[in-house]
Amino acid sequence: MRETTNLEYKREVSRTYLKTVSAFANYGTGEVLFGVADDGAVLGIADPAAACLRIENEINDSLNPVPLFSLNVDGDTRVITLTVQEGPEKPYLYKGKAYRRADSSTVEVGPLELRRLVLLGTNTTFDAVMSNDQDLSFKILERELRRKIGLDALDKNALISLELANSSGLFNNAAALLADENHFPGIDIARFGPSINIILSRRTIEKSSLLTQMSEAMAAFDEYYSYEVIEGAKRISKCLIPREAFREAVANALVHRRWDVPASIKISMFESRIEVSSPGSLPEDLSEEAYRAGGPSIARNPVLANVFYRLGYIERFGTGIPRILEAYAAMIASPTFAITPSSITVTLPIDEENIFSDNERLMLNALTKGTSFSRAEISEATGMSKDKAIRVLNDLLEKNAIFKTGSGRSVRYARR
Repeated sequence: MRETTNLEYKREVSRTYLKTVSAFANYGTGEVLFGVADDGAVLGIADPAAACLRIENEINDSLNPVPLFSLNVDGDTRVITLTVQEGPEKPYLYKGKAYRRADSSTVEVGPLELRRLVLLGTNTTFDAVMSNDQDLSFKILERELRRKIGLDALDKNALISLELANSSGLFNNAAALLADENHFPGIDIARFGPSINIILSRRTIEKSSLLTQMSEAMAAFDEYYSYEVIEGAKRISKCLIPREAFREAVANALVHRRWDVPASIKISMFESRIEVSSPGSLPEDLSEEAYRAGGPSIARNPVLANVFYRLGYIERFGTGIPRILEAYAAMIASPTFAITPSSITVTLPIDEENIFSDNERLMLNALTKGTSFSRAEISEATGMSKDKAIRVLNDLLEKNAIFKTGSGRSVRYARR
């Protein structure tokens, strides 16, 4: 077994392991095995009892605060296992520095990550930290609160009730983000033509209230993805993409992103889809599986989340994924969610009824997601002749709705 994020080998007891103790205490329980070579060969420790005493003393004397740990000696191999528990009193420092694991290596954390550890250790979120800017006005927020919940005036007591100010009237970062003007990044909206190389329009909404950013993002959506049809004597408004899904994606990006990252939320508008990408990955205690399943919400910015909830922009519980999926329930197209260590991207495809012909929709229905098909299998499932199936397949490939693998007689097709 090789070294991993939560497993490290040491031939002997040398003080370098103390950096790894800091890493495990800060970011996740792990083990250090003494008496094991880098390649996993078991060597053992000559005097395990003396080594354990040394390890215990070094951790107690060198780590601040001291994490919870335990030592165990294998009587047969004389290998010492040091288990370090992730602790609540972050950051755990060795020689005044905090460490983390990068695969099988231990590295010092940077200033930004150290500040995050401090917040975790004090059970404080970024949006609850006192703002450096106290000269704030809230005309936009007051107007929305009056319109949505009938608030008479956004006075000091109301700001305290919303947790945007403390008892002394000092504003936090959530207040700054909701203020009419601020110093935070915002939303970068770009509308593309047939390819990513053709930018039809672009605008950045920054240093303004999150409510302004939300409103202008929705206005851009309505301009480019809403249309009207006349049915009989009625004029009916429709959208190429479910409006509720887009609104949910933008609201969640604003509420759940990392606001200590100096980057904008990216909204990329294409002919066939919209991509909403927010800086920062999932909260530490929320797994990717739970996120995709619409599990319990862990708000990275709970003060902001509470205000958005009161205004009806988000639900108090839930990541918003169920509401996005529900908006697509009756459609062939499905939204996708891409999660990386630095961002979350929600892709909202256009309702296929608006961009695909009857034959294309027939073929898409035959192409079960997660399974690939040969051209002959597709012809049999759809009743199309060989030539017609090839024409429809090429049209779907051009629209990026499907992809193909293999070559020659082994070519197979699958839905994206």
